Amino acid sequence: MKLILFSIVVLAVMVLPIKSDQNEEDHHMHPLFTFRKRLQKRAMPWIAFDPTNTEESGDYWRNVGQELLKTQLKKNTINTNKAKKVIMFLGDGMSIPTLAAGRVYMGGEEKQFSFEQFDYSGLSKTYCANTQVADSACTATAYLGGVKANYGTIGVTAAVDINDCKAQNNTQYHVPSIAEWAQLNGMSTGVITTTGITHASPAGVYAHTANRDWENNAEIKKIGGNPEECEDIARQLVYGKVGSKLNVVFGGGREHFLPKWKKDVSGGRGKRTDNINLIEQWKITQSQLNHTKKYVQTRDELLNLPNNLDNVLGLFATTHLPFHLDSDETKYPTLAEMVAKALDILEEQNRQHGRGYFLFVEGGRIDHGHHYTQAIKALDETVEFNKAIELTKRRTSEEDTLIVVTADHSHTMSLSGYSSRKNDIFGVNNGQIADDKLPYATLSYANGPGYERNILLSAGGKRKNLLETNMKDKNYEFPTTVPLEYETHGGDDVAVFASGPYSHLFTGVFEQNFIPHAMGFASCIGNGLKSPSC
Repeated sequence: MKLILFSIVVLAVMVLPIKSDQNEEDHHMHPLFTFRKRLQKRAMPWIAFDPTNTEESGDYWRNVGQELLKTQLKKNTINTNKAKKVIMFLGDGMSIPTLAAGRVYMGGEEKQFSFEQFDYSGLSKTYCANTQVADSACTATAYLGGVKANYGTIGVTAAVDINDCKAQNNTQYHVPSIAEWAQLNGMSTGVITTTGITHASPAGVYAHTANRDWENNAEIKKIGGNPEECEDIARQLVYGKVGSKLNVVFGGGREHFLPKWKKDVSGGRGKRTDNINLIEQWKITQSQLNHTKKYVQTRDELLNLPNNLDNVLGLFATTHLPFHLDSDETKYPTLAEMVAKALDILEEQNRQHGRGYFLFVEGGRIDHGHHYTQAIKALDETVEFNKAIELTKRRTSEEDTLIVVTADHSHTMSLSGYSSRKNDIFGVNNGQIADDKLPYATLSYANGPGYERNILLSAGGKRKNLLETNMKDKNYEFPTTVPLEYETHGGDDVAVFASGPYSHLFTGVFEQNFIPHAMGFASCIGNGLKSPSC
């Protein structure tokens, strides 16, 4: 029988010149744009696997179904308490295939991430105001500010185009984040990430910018802009209305706060050309506010922080924190360790003042693993992300704490073929050979750098035999269909999981910008509707 091949529509885009500097990889991963059939049939393959596990009989699955039914019936009790604490976890690029593959990585298809056991879940539509496929900038504006924005912009409405400094400075176009809503209500606030703290997702907590790449003043100069007129993201963290009031700030990205002549504790140099040391300026600013503050830059310093602080800034790497699989855990904190210390401090502030808190936590390097088509690293980062959520769930109460877990966008990784149960998720499909008589990977990408690494150019583009390839190497780039320097995001919906007060609101299929409106409703902050519990 003949195979059906689907027709593919190729969208042509004109890419702006790519910047070269330390952040070159980030710029390539998230490019900023200016926007201007053959039929066959195929039968299902015949597959012969070992006999099914006899323990998983018909009765086994009937019991599984009945137990799940009992669990679902318990969800009829809706929690309408006030959410005194709101914690949002953002898995950057944590697509639904990432979750499915991640379960196998954890030990089997039947495994569950801790947040998949939350009572309520839904699907979020992730497109930007001007693009079908989103980046982490416009999505941050949506899930933190409640407004869809243009690709590459943060904390501003769609009235602001990329690089439009004048529009960026128009406060009428600024989108206040839920962190600002919380601060206006007297709540403590915090932001944690495994990327640089000025990266797109964490910047959505406190910044308003017409270009996500404007992490320091030198980046603005590169495109001919004037950093005296357009404030960079690092400055907004130190001096901004929201940034300067954040009680806990943990992440990487020291280079954006230091002048070029200054080396940090790791030997990395700063990127700023204005001769300003923003880390020292942060200390001065907090002292002027009579705040008990602390700056830390190593894992040991983090773990030894006292809990009775007003403000803490922790920058643990020159750029992003290393991938967990590459990290020296004696030097760099894990995401779970950063979250644990943040909870120590925020809970102490709540104990003293009773004002509650909003905390944003990003597992940011899931996204980078996918951009490199290094699926092993992407899935491992997802497991690390899960550990932080599991810890948080244990340390908080559903009675007064709303936890929302989601992703900003998807990726192009797919989980395909007819492999047997428990087959190595990082190996080849063991149920089928491709038409070229070669095995193919269970995980692959629609595009990205894994293209040329998996074909033989000398043999006219014939695929390499994956059985002769070390697919267990953590840096292995999985096969792709289209060659690109970096893999792109995907446009599919992403999952949302919620636990605690008003978590039932996060069900169904909804626009991504709905998320902060629901969190604000549950916690009685913002200018929108408020729950009867307020």
